[in-house]
Amino acid sequence: MDILSVIGIITGVGAILLGQYLDGGHVSTLLNGPALIIVLGGSLGAIMLQTPLIVFSHAMKLSSWTFKPPQHPLEESIQRIVRWSDVARREGLLGLENLIDGETDLFIRRGMQMLVDGHEPESIRTTLEIDMINKENFDIQAAKVFDGMGAYAPTIGIIGAVLGLIHVMGNLADPTQLGSGIAVAFVATVYGVALANLLFIPIGNKIKSVIRVQSQYREMLIEGIVSIAEGDNPRIIQSRLYVFIN
Repeated sequence: MDILSVIGIITGVGAILLGQYLDGGHVSTLLNGPALIIVLGGSLGAIMLQTPLIVFSHAMKLSSWTFKPPQHPLEESIQRIVRWSDVARREGLLGLENLIDGETDLFIRRGMQMLVDGHEPESIRTTLEIDMINKENFDIQAAKVFDGMGAYAPTIGIIGAVLGLIHVMGNLADPTQLGSGIAVAFVATVYGVALANLLFIPIGNKIKSVIRVQSQYREMLIEGIVSIAEGDNPRIIQSRLYVFIN
């Protein structure tokens, strides 16, 4: 669990509600179901219109990274690569074949299989780098879904405010309702700006930061696997990979 994400959401929303209360307002005035439906529904509809289904679905899956990003302890990964190198030096590259089935990461399985199949080091590097770049680009496309929602939400909020004002103007015969009606109308604008800046854009940026960590992890794996293919000493491989931790 990424505790900083939880604290960030609580702090952001809490600061707005506390400010509203200290300013003499009532928190209940910020609760408006129709305004929330307009902003959320409109933002989702707009982003669905511009996004391919496969990218949108992937974005929804990656949203969990905001609170539970994938963990790849670099120290443990380096030690695992060094063990692979020891096996390769003692038993040859074919000795790694028995270890492939124990790996759940498809990226690692592909790299180890190429080692076992006797591919040249540069061929392994090129193939794995292409794989890494394609995965990174696809993930970034998914992260941009939340950037797009962050861009649309404030504008959709304005639409909600205008719709509320239209409703107010239709009830000009009752002046006692004008003040509260106008206040409710502008809640949609608050929702649009708040959701964009406290939720959608931060989620997109958090996913991008996780993607960068994922890419760094894969770069380390590539370097380790290629070093094994080149027959480097396990201690040299270990020293080289520790650069990624630093």
